[in-house]
Amino acid sequence: MKTELKVIKSVNSDKMHFKVSIFGSARVGNKDSNYKEVYMLAKLLGENGIDVVTGGGPGLMEAANSGHKIGSKKTKAHSIGLGIKLPREQGFNKSLDYKETFMRFTSRLDKFMLLSNAVIVAPGGIGTLLELFYTWQLVQVKHVCHIPIILLGKQWKPFVKWLRQWPLKYEYFTKEDLDLLYIANNYKEAVEIVEQVYEEFKKGNKDFCLNYKKYKI
Repeated sequence: MKTELKVIKSVNSDKMHFKVSIFGSARVGNKDSNYKEVYMLAKLLGENGIDVVTGGGPGLMEAANSGHKIGSKKTKAHSIGLGIKLPREQGFNKSLDYKETFMRFTSRLDKFMLLSNAVIVAPGGIGTLLELFYTWQLVQVKHVCHIPIILLGKQWKPFVKWLRQWPLKYEYFTKEDLDLLYIANNYKEAVEIVEQVYEEFKKGNKDFCLNYKKYKI
């Protein structure tokens, strides 16, 4: 455990590495189209020298880490897994460079936020929804920087439609809050959004917000 914590700390303090967190279901098999989509997404990110952060487990997390491992062979970008202790132990997938295990979802989610310059939310269930809403809430109240929250896949279009028809219509949140979410129909569109933010990161603009410096929780 001490080794894992030390490794994560060194990655966390590396200001030169742009990091994208990918959330998604652990229950998706490798023949599923969503698995292939996330694999290709992470492969492209790795080729661009961008670090990937996932929950470190099976399913779409494995797709992201394994795709990134192939894509980052020349760039040496990092593949990071933040695991969680559960009654049904998931274990870490084999494509990680660094890993850390957490006892509580809250501390694990905080770590995701500290590491994230962008977030991509692939199809998933309760855990994925938790990660989405936690990120969205913190960006809304400016507890983290205005990082893009990219919704990848067909699952999210009906969800966004519901958000417009109900919470937004009754002014439970604002149009500006909804605009924090981006829809990507495929991995290429998701990468295009990430690349725009990455370009600003590389410029070193003085007002570019790094979450490990600004995080308030």
